[in-house]
Amino acid sequence: MAGPGGGPSRRSHTKSRKGCKTCKRRHIRCDETFPQCRNCTKHQVRCDYMDSPTAMMPESPQSPQQPNLLWTPEIEAMIDLWRQTGEFPFPDLHVYPQLQWHALSRTDLRLIHHLSTISNEMVRNRTSKSTLWTDMMPKFLSIAASHTFVMHSILAFSASHLAWISQSTETRNLAFHHASIALRGLHEGITSFTKMNSDAVLAASLLLAWQATDWRGWASLVTGTKTVIQSMQPWKHESLFTDYITEHTPMSSRHFMNPINTPMSQVARREQLNALTDVHTSLQRLQPYLSQNDQEAKWVDQLRGYLDRLRSSGQPQTPEEQFNQLYALRKWLFWVPISLLAAKRGDVNVLVVLAHFYASALVLEPMFPDVASVFVSDLSLRPLEDIIQVVQAHQDPRLDARMQTMSYLVQFPIDVVLSYKTRREWARQQMTNISPIQQPAYALESINLDIENQITQYSYGQSLSPAFAPSPLTFLPSGISSTPTSPYLEVPRTNVDAYGTTTYATPLVSPAAVVPPYSAPQEHAFTFGMSTGYPSGFVAPPIWT
Repeated sequence: MAGPGGGPSRRSHTKSRKGCKTCKRRHIRCDETFPQCRNCTKHQVRCDYMDSPTAMMPESPQSPQQPNLLWTPEIEAMIDLWRQTGEFPFPDLHVYPQLQWHALSRTDLRLIHHLSTISNEMVRNRTSKSTLWTDMMPKFLSIAASHTFVMHSILAFSASHLAWISQSTETRNLAFHHASIALRGLHEGITSFTKMNSDAVLAASLLLAWQATDWRGWASLVTGTKTVIQSMQPWKHESLFTDYITEHTPMSSRHFMNPINTPMSQVARREQLNALTDVHTSLQRLQPYLSQNDQEAKWVDQLRGYLDRLRSSGQPQTPEEQFNQLYALRKWLFWVPISLLAAKRGDVNVLVVLAHFYASALVLEPMFPDVASVFVSDLSLRPLEDIIQVVQAHQDPRLDARMQTMSYLVQFPIDVVLSYKTRREWARQQMTNISPIQQPAYALESINLDIENQITQYSYGQSLSPAFAPSPLTFLPSGISSTPTSPYLEVPRTNVDAYGTTTYATPLVSPAAVVPPYSAPQEHAFTFGMSTGYPSGFVAPPIWT
């Protein structure tokens, strides 16, 4: 049929009534992508889909599912009260200045609630220093009050953990979403770097580096973090991260974005294989004492299997291969301690098991000379020393034989700490004899974050940055076939929660969440349809990146 004026007929158009308010106000077509439409993401504004997801979700049966944030009636009631009163439910964390909590969506508050619950539990039980991150979370939240990109870094970190627990792709996509916004804000903060925003730039750099799943993104963020710490030296005593900056100064002169492969002699390789044997032997000594600790025993099995794979594989040749082989251990170091410590507060068996996880990270440092020190080892030293101090307090002849045995079993981690600190001190002395290498102001220019191009290239639900690309850890060596298994990191679970009174009730999830039974670790990693393998022959455990 001819249109007005005899021209071609106009196409019928069904106007969407579910577009977000921002798009309606701008008179542009909304793509109705949940939980944030693409136009709002592009212009870095909050989409009201985030505030009322149920009402705003498209009715199409093809619409994506909501993220699994492990809601419970108790959590919903607390967050509703939180929004009404504007009072932070965790005063023991001393978050100051307070954010305008009522301005945040329920989804955002749930993500903040998740990390705050864990941190609050660790602080109350005096175990926060035995983890990699819970002691720093109140500082991150305080900085987020005035720096939105730090808040998005926190939200991404929380969603990453919830995705690890729930095995929810939608939750992982939510983490990608917040991480992409955080990276944009970090990029802007770097271009206007001053004393006033230095804490925020450092906070976001740390949080995003902790979440990076590929070598390139991690190396860029770590190189930038090093440069920020160097720049903050004149005012480090005024920073919220004074202790962290002091602990990590001086930093390695290595430029991670342009690594030089460190060759290893046959003698050094043999020493490393012997060190892995020593860890394995110490874990075997520990195993009989965990007969009443099913969860801990299963994690010890996981660690032993991982170390066995490292021992039987070839030496990784490139920094990227080193990163890939250490990735699973690094994931465990962030999430396993909070699970076990929240489940069994004050249990010395748990402390000894965690001591072996941290000690393994220190032992592996010479085996992965281009990556391990920053990626896992330096992070593990402080919590390991804290655990050793607590366990050594039980070395009292008036205590029972079991406590004395646990004190004996922690001797291997003690020896590892002494050896590691000796190596690190020697390395730092060598650094003083080397002229400093000129570094760029911040290494994120190597990522070349053209955000709009990134959004055009990737659909929502995928990584919006190289720093959040799927980890290549899940490749299989060529010639090995595998049936599809879970892409998630193998998580030992139990059916019964004997410690239901804790605010972080089960070893792995938020309160009242249903925990599926433990399944035995799979032999091979999920392939994601890829057949490329590691040149070193290393087979990674199943992992949820």
